[in-house]
Amino acid sequence: MPRKDGRFKRKVARPDPRFGDTHVGAFINRMMLDGKKSLAESLFYKSVDALEGKVEGKTGIEVFRQAVKNAMPVVKVKARRIGGATYQVPSEVEPRVSEAFGHRWLILAARKRGGKSFVEKLSNELLDAYNNKGKAVETKESTHKMAEANKAYAHFGR
Repeated sequence: MPRKDGRFKRKVARPDPRFGDTHVGAFINRMMLDGKKSLAESLFYKSVDALEGKVEGKTGIEVFRQAVKNAMPVVKVKARRIGGATYQVPSEVEPRVSEAFGHRWLILAARKRGGKSFVEKLSNELLDAYNNKGKAVETKESTHKMAEANKAYAHFGR
């Protein structure tokens, strides 16, 4: 059944307490497991603090922001079934969704990464993404390659 006013009001993530940034708040929310937000916050802040001295002339939060930008995709592919065949149809990604993909890929890559603690894993993955390396950036590039390879099917998009 449709909503009365016909619109869905999107929720904006609350800014985090330390930096006052909604993007950081959204990242922490995506990191969180089983509703343990204070644990996710402390892990994030420790990993940002670990980044402090690793990049010359940049603070940890600046490294984080650039890492997320480097992991955000511009295009994605969507499976469309047309006439019995399934095509990978490339389409542009809106900024909000692109940020969500970047966050998700960074977190998943950090979780799969080898290392002692999650703080080390996340800070190393953010550092790699800042330098345009790492699993999250590879995922973005493979998505872009797939979209480029299937651009002949772009006219099937809606």
